[in-house]
Amino acid sequence: MGTIAAADVKKLREATGAAMLDCKKALEQNGGDFTKAENWLKEKGLSAANKKSDRVAKDGRIEVYIHTGNRVAVMTEINCETDFVAKTDAFKDFSHNVALHIAMANPKYVDATSIAAADLEPVKEEYRKQAMAEGKPAHVVDKIVEGKLAKYYQDVCLLEQPFIKNEDVTISQMLKEAIASIGENIVIRRFVRYELGETTE
Repeated sequence: MGTIAAADVKKLREATGAAMLDCKKALEQNGGDFTKAENWLKEKGLSAANKKSDRVAKDGRIEVYIHTGNRVAVMTEINCETDFVAKTDAFKDFSHNVALHIAMANPKYVDATSIAAADLEPVKEEYRKQAMAEGKPAHVVDKIVEGKLAKYYQDVCLLEQPFIKNEDVTISQMLKEAIASIGENIVIRRFVRYELGETTE
């Protein structure tokens, strides 16, 4: 394999958001094959994704999605580390998919840590009462409540939900894959969802 063309390196960087040197190495390692180089970067990145999750993500984009018929709209803030990555197609696609998912799945919170104690306590108490009403022994009630809470988080927390386009993957897993392939920390900061005719509590 001859020298890797700078244009190919640039193209791979634009597609993945990975560093130029990593893109060059990926193409060298895979004989200039673009698809193999993308997969190589993804595999390399997945192991590094957790390390990136501590880095500050202060750039990004506000993604707006309005569903067909204009009955549901979503606005979400998704952060990354640099303006460069915020403008890549990979980051835009990820942001769009998150907003689309929120429109369809209607989560209430980003993750479990976003739920205020005042909102969570009544839910725990309800599960506790249900378990005791079913005559469950006191020493297993807490475990039952824990199990029901895990299911509750899947229902109401964005990161715990299976992605509507691929239910084998949660939004959290999709986020980790995006961090790995794009090469920067990404944070789904917040969102708001409007549905025509809904009333606020």
